[in-house]
Amino acid sequence: MRYTVVLRPDPETPGVWLAEVPALPWCATFGHSPEEALENARDALEAALEALKALGEAPPPDVTVAQVSLDAA
Repeated sequence: MRYTVVLRPDPETPGVWLAEVPALPWCATFGHSPEEALENARDALEAALEALKALGEAPPPDVTVAQVSLDAA
């Protein structure tokens, strides 16, 4: 199963990267590098999916991702 993970630098803490799973808004974590944040997101996602299974709930579908370009003025 594949899920989209959004990685971005934490605007409040230099050197920290945030990792969020849009399909599961409550599934988020961080790391001190993009790679560490992604690995932590993988662990958090596995735990979240196990929790859903224990509750008898189906895993949600992944989100659809699109990029939008704008001319910044």
